[in-house]
Amino acid sequence: MLLVLVLGGALWGLGALLGTPRHVRWTMVGLLWVGVMLLHVALPAGNPLRVMTGGSAALWALLGGLAALVLAYRAVLLRIRARVDAREAAPEAGGAFSEVELERYARHIVLREVGGPGQRALKNARVLVVGAGGLGAPVMTYLGAAGVGTIGVIDDDVVELSNLQRQVIHRDGDIGIPKVHSAAAAIRALNPHIEMRPYHRRLTDEIAADLFAEYDIVMDGTDNSETRHLVNRAAVAAGKPLISGALTQWEGQLSVFDPAHGAPCYACVFPDIPADGLAPSCAEAGVMGTLPGVIGAMMAGEAIKLITGAGEPLRGTLLIYDALYSDARRIQIKRRPDCRVCGAKENI
Repeated sequence: MLLVLVLGGALWGLGALLGTPRHVRWTMVGLLWVGVMLLHVALPAGNPLRVMTGGSAALWALLGGLAALVLAYRAVLLRIRARVDAREAAPEAGGAFSEVELERYARHIVLREVGGPGQRALKNARVLVVGAGGLGAPVMTYLGAAGVGTIGVIDDDVVELSNLQRQVIHRDGDIGIPKVHSAAAAIRALNPHIEMRPYHRRLTDEIAADLFAEYDIVMDGTDNSETRHLVNRAAVAAGKPLISGALTQWEGQLSVFDPAHGAPCYACVFPDIPADGLAPSCAEAGVMGTLPGVIGAMMAGEAIKLITGAGEPLRGTLLIYDALYSDARRIQIKRRPDCRVCGAKENI
């Protein structure tokens, strides 16, 4: 056995002396091992060559298996190291973060699920928020704080005194100012490293397609069914994921509607626009002041997960939160083949 080990060492040393690549040297040692195994299999017990090479194939098989495990372990370590190096280098791909940005987003970057690549993805992301009210306020606040590079917001309303009970992005001095401009100023003050794009106009079918094409994700924080269905149609047509939230009194709900990834669209779950009076607005039914903050923050969290690839977004799940009794429920929802928005035409 000693003879074989010496021969293997000689092969390795000679290869190193001649500058032979490491993988070639491993191949030479491997061929020596195969030759020894063949000797033990082909020759009868007691043969001088078998005696000189250890007398039994079991020991060589064990040694070969151990070497294979060590090499496999090393290969896995090298692969993990390469992935870590790639993750650490990723922020440089689109230009390095400034020192201020690195400190600002440090709590994100240390998260294993986000890291440098995730923060880079957030910086490169473009998110459109439809509605600058109760839900839009926390959505924009947390997306802006998280470092989402471009945030668009469309709303044709102005700030009113009754908004300030829950729409915390606006201030008393903003009363009478278009909500999109008030919100944009607040987010720019929070994070000057991002771009805010305010659109002070009503969303219509005529402009939805071109507008949605400029963004990666659409966030719906509106409070009427007609606009919700319009947003859903445009998002499905553009192939963009739609994160939708809704509020009434003490209860809120949200989901990620994304037919492009097998999830239902909004119309799969809510196919019809409710008749007048069946789905009263916040102005008619009232809403608990902190509820938009809870649901809006959850919506922003879903957007961050979609952008960074972390966790499992609420695709195919409707989350319902009851603030009055501090209860949360998850309802599984499925895509409808006959949905008039995202279903196959032959099934509609």
